[in-house]
Amino acid sequence: MNKTTRVVPSILVLTAVVAIWWAVVAATKSVIFPTPWQVITGTLELARDGTLWEHIGASLFRVGAGFGLAVLVAIPLGLWMGRVHGAFITLNPLFQILRPISPIAWIPIAILWFGVGNASPIYLIFIASVFPMIVQTTAGVHTIEKRYLRAADNFGVSRKKLFLQVVFPATLPQIIVGMRVGLGVAWLVVVAAEMIALHSGLGYLIIDSRNAGNRYDLVIAGMIIIGLIGLALDGIMRMLEGMKIVRWRYAH
Repeated sequence: MNKTTRVVPSILVLTAVVAIWWAVVAATKSVIFPTPWQVITGTLELARDGTLWEHIGASLFRVGAGFGLAVLVAIPLGLWMGRVHGAFITLNPLFQILRPISPIAWIPIAILWFGVGNASPIYLIFIASVFPMIVQTTAGVHTIEKRYLRAADNFGVSRKKLFLQVVFPATLPQIIVGMRVGLGVAWLVVVAAEMIALHSGLGYLIIDSRNAGNRYDLVIAGMIIIGLIGLALDGIMRMLEGMKIVRWRYAH
């Protein structure tokens, strides 16, 4: 099955959803809920005056900063915990306690510590994405076949080479999975944070459109754009999973 054939069912489903949406709005004669065409015209209105791109850029910046910091912390920490048993038994209970806490619950603390600005959502994104990557990276190290580690010891491989040439390549597939999960959560969190504590971004666009004259065409437009960007970000992570260096793995 070629790529064109694979996307046909999805296009048909999306077309049916839009048609049903339009028919329901027309049948109910709703004066508030928009038709698909009104959503399109509202989106074009924001795009022409540049507002849309400002909101998208603000959200992507916050996600990029918070997620990037989480990657820098989570991957080395996860590799260390996976290889050093003492670090694992010391830190793992703490992370398992913090991990189930909803990132939204951290919003009051983020505002208290960092105020209303970019630092708060960046902190929330960091908190939301760092724990899945730590857990997944640690689990990846634990699944490496012991014979590869023993072979490296037999050949007198240094600790640095062991990490760079055995442990990291073997764990990379699990790292990418953790990054994919963390990025998805980060994108959810930034939208929620922008609805509460900021004056820019796609989350703010949605709540402001609702409050400023019931512009539900812009509310729906913001929701659709959030979904499309989330799909694109997930697609990037899936492309990383398809790289040769990731497909070549030692882990089970």
